[in-house]
Formats: sequence, structure tokens, C-alpha cells
Amino acid sequence: MLDLWKRYPQVSEQLNDVNSLIQKLMISDNPAIQSLLNDCARQQGKMLRPGFFLLFSQLTATPAEKSDRLIKIAASLEILHQATLIHDDIIDDSPLRRGAITLQAKYGKDTAVYAGDLLFTVFFQLLIETMNGTHYLKINADAMQQLLRGELSQMAARFQQQQPVTAYLENIRGKTAALFRLACLEGAYFGGSDSTTIELAGEIGENIGMAFQIFDDILDYSSSTGVLRKPVLEDVAQGVYTLPLLLAYQTAPTEFKDLLDKRQHITKSEIRQVAHLVRKHQGVNQAKKLAQSFTEKAAEKISLLPDSPVTSEISQLAQKLLKRTF
Repeated sequence: MLDLWKRYPQVSEQLNDVNSLIQKLMISDNPAIQSLLNDCARQQGKMLRPGFFLLFSQLTATPAEKSDRLIKIAASLEILHQATLIHDDIIDDSPLRRGAITLQAKYGKDTAVYAGDLLFTVFFQLLIETMNGTHYLKINADAMQQLLRGELSQMAARFQQQQPVTAYLENIRGKTAALFRLACLEGAYFGGSDSTTIELAGEIGENIGMAFQIFDDILDYSSSTGVLRKPVLEDVAQGVYTLPLLLAYQTAPTEFKDLLDKRQHITKSEIRQVAHLVRKHQGVNQAKKLAQSFTEKAAEKISLLPDSPVTSEISQLAQKLLKRTF
């Protein structure tokens, strides 16, 4: 997945260092957990959070921090993200992620829980090494709390057919956008930017995160398992009603009701009917417009950043994330 970063050579090189560090830190005396961690290290994702962190750290001509500290902070962001993914797959009982069997499906829930917990401890260790004595310890704690609140709110809203769009947006602001915000905010701060730029970075990260999650949910209705590399529409079976469904439901609630009333007993054939109705009632197109609106908000803030090649790269990447197929 580092192909995404080939257009950004400096970030790509740094991300290789981030990956090397993560592999060194993923160590356990327990053979089962070590095997799981080895698989986790090999299942490289898009590295968006550490990548955005490193991009924003380059907004100043001469970064204020040494490279090794930046690499450690970037690694902390990816490790936190990986820990949440492991726990998400356990809760959702997901069989696939990125085309591969999930760690919880391969190694069992017990091993996966302990491995996820271990990654949280590694995350905390990196924070102590890089941020002790700064207010960014609290900022990280607040971001983790937002992540948890977003996940808990999503869980509480399962199978709620009349969930307001505002509630969905608030959930993803926590479970996804908070970590993007943290990455961009930290990148600007530890890169030595001024306070105005740091504040802009946080706002940009949040809007990019909102657009990213909405588009991720759109792909569930517009892609295939082969392309998306995860079971499409599994959210419907689990009662997680995302933006395309919520918007389409508002247009024609009676057409959805009998199908969604089946809750967890809905069949694959009936889920395909739901997907057809979502597309029929323009749920995907409406969601795309909202994702684009968050990208435009990010673009407005990006235009206020210091004029530099890095600013242009941030803008290009934000737009590119709305054109991906997985």
C-alpha cells in the first residue's frame, strides 16, 4: 500500500523507517501473539495517518524535531490505528480485511484481544519517549477518548433505522476523524509550525477524516468484495447503517422497513435488495456530495497554509482519497 506514497519520495522513505520501527516494537514472549504480530506487521495498510503526520511536519523549511523523534511519533499513530482495527474485527467478527483473513479469525478472539492490548501499551511507551512533559500527552488521551466514544455511539445505534444523519456524522468524527486530526495536528506541532498553522492542520485533518470515512462507507455500496478486499455490505448485517443507507432511507422508508426489520436475520439476498434500494434512491450519490463537501472544507483550510510544495502535496492527496477504489 505504500504505492500511494510513491509520489512523495521523502514521506515514502520515512514510512519505510516507520515500518521498520514498528516491526522491531511488535515483540512478545508468547508464540501465538508473536505470530499474530508478525502477520499484523506484514498486512501493511495505506499508512495514511503516519503519512499525513510526516507531510505536515514538512511545512516548515527546517523541521524543529530530529528525524528519529518524528519516526517514533508516526509509528505511534499507526500502532494506535492497528490496535483499534484488531479490536474492531473482534467486535464485528469480521472474516476478511484487505483481502486477507482477519487476525481474530485466524488466531482466535482471545489471542487477538491480548495482541491489541499489547499494541496499546507500545503506543503509550512511544508517547512517553517522545512527548513526556508536553501537553500532547493530554491531546493523545483526548483523541483516544474520542475514538472510544465514536465506537460506543456506533454500537448503541445498531439496527436503528431512523438514526439521524447528524448522529452518524458525530460517530465518525470520533471513530475516524479524531485520529486524522491528531496526525495532522501533531505533524505541524512537532515540525515546528506556528500556532495558526497548527490549528489549521487539526481542522484540515478532521475534514479529511470525515470525507475518508464517508467515502469508505460509499465503497461498501459501489464496489465488490474482489476490489474492496473485504466482505461488502457486512455492515448492514451487523446493523451498522452508514450514510448511503441513512440518506436513501429518508427518501423511501417504507421500501426499506420490511427488510431492515429482519435485523441480524437478514439474508444475503435481502442485503443485496437493500443495496439496490440505496442506489435506486440516490443514497450513494448524496453521500458522495457530502464527502466532497468535507474535502472542499479541507481545501479551503489548506489554501491558508504557508505556500510551499508540501501544501500542494497535501491538497492533491486529499482529493486523491475521494477517487480510490478501496
